[in-house]
Amino acid sequence: MAELQQGDDRLIRETGIDARVAAIVAPVLSAIGFRLVRVRLSGQNGLTLQIMAERLDGTMDVEGCEEVSRAVSPVLDVEDPIEKAYHLEVSSAGIDRPLVRKSDFEAAVGHLVKMETAVMVAERKRFRGKIAATDEDGLTIERDQASYGDEPVVRVPWDAIADAKLILTDDLISETLKKDKQAKKMRVEAEADVQDEDENAS
Repeated sequence: MAELQQGDDRLIRETGIDARVAAIVAPVLSAIGFRLVRVRLSGQNGLTLQIMAERLDGTMDVEGCEEVSRAVSPVLDVEDPIEKAYHLEVSSAGIDRPLVRKSDFEAAVGHLVKMETAVMVAERKRFRGKIAATDEDGLTIERDQASYGDEPVVRVPWDAIADAKLILTDDLISETLKKDKQAKKMRVEAEADVQDEDENAS
């Protein structure tokens, strides 16, 4: 597992050059009210540096992507962690998002996930199933495709998880849209309150 970076509460982190970029952009995101989901440098269209980010309430939109892009571009130019020319792409985590924090797994209870572990757990490293519960030490998965002889319910410790991602289902889509709507409404109300305070102050 990658070494703990200050202020980075993610369980699943990058290695190598991706980790260097993550260490540079995570504090910048934090300063403007966003958090890092994942950094990935890939060889598509030349080199593409994908920075996946979200607001603290888990939402992300086009305006948010533009704000993040404007904030991280100059810092990356100065720090210059990538030797070759690259294309910067800022995106949201999407509905079938990677799960990188304990809070992501807690929010995904009841939903289907695909997961890989760094070490053998119940004689395997790959799992697919519903997150039944999470606690201090790890999570419980109810497997939806358990083969004969496989444990139908598996406990996975947090520090064993190498990669995890939600699987797109109708339930997940409707719940995500509902949460997004709620978060946007709360954001609009909070902005209106601030505006009222400013008007009253002036």
